[in-house]
Parts: sequence; structure tokens; C-alpha cells
Amino acid sequence: MQAIVVKTPDQLAQCLAIRKEVFVLEQGVSPEEEWDSYDAAPDRCLHLLLLDEDGATVGTGRVKPFEEGMAKLQRIAVRAERRGRGTGAALVRAMEQAAREQGYGGAVLDAQVQAEGFYAKLGYAPVSPDIFLDAGIPHVRMSRTWS
Repeated sequence: MQAIVVKTPDQLAQCLAIRKEVFVLEQGVSPEEEWDSYDAAPDRCLHLLLLDEDGATVGTGRVKPFEEGMAKLQRIAVRAERRGRGTGAALVRAMEQAAREQGYGGAVLDAQVQAEGFYAKLGYAPVSPDIFLDAGIPHVRMSRTWS
């Protein structure tokens, strides 16, 4: 698999199509909650597009500044047919690499509660025991640092 940093409107459209598939159609998030100012001004963050061995788009995510020294990983989405095959882990690792290249020493993310175990396997730990709703879905904030 190969992760590319989105540079063109067509690549961004492919990211948004995956997010629509996963978050809007599959999970029922309203389009108004899914799209935000970071999508309208992609120069404010990095969007990544994950391609499989045949060049097909299989996942997306974005990396944006969070607080001093930390990046925030967001909108992490993998097409249903690619889940359970290491695609999500490859995507998160690519996002972490992009954050490292920007000088961040770690990352935070807001994990859907049902995916907390997935992120824990990648080295993320809950920041607090508090569960909160985002787009009506229970989430927990998690973080990790790297050396």
C-alpha cells in the first residue's frame, strides 16, 4: 500500500468520497457534521489518501495541528471491504509518519469507542475515562508520543 499527501482537487474529492461512504452512508453521520472548514481549505491540514497495490483508493485521513508538539489525526476512514486486513493500521502509520515529518512528537485522536481496541494495539492510550458524543457516536480521546 502507498499513502500519498493530497495535492489536487481530484485527490481531495477521492478522500471525501471515502468519508461519505464510511461516515455518512454507513454510519449515518449528517453531511453537515462531516464536512468542515478543513475540507474547504485543505491547505490548513494534510489529507492523506491510501492506495492499494493496484492503485485503488482504500482509505483516507487527515492530520492537523492540535497543540504544541502534537498533531491531531482525524477523519480516519477505510472502505468496508478493506477492513480487517491491515489497511487501517497502514493508514494510521502513514498519518503518523506525515506528522513526524512536520515535526510533531505525538498525536491525539478521537476514537469511536468501538475502535478503541484497534488504536490501543497501535500504541494509543485514553487521555481520560470520559466518553463523549461526536456526530451522535460515542468517542474517547486517545494519544501517543513517539521517539
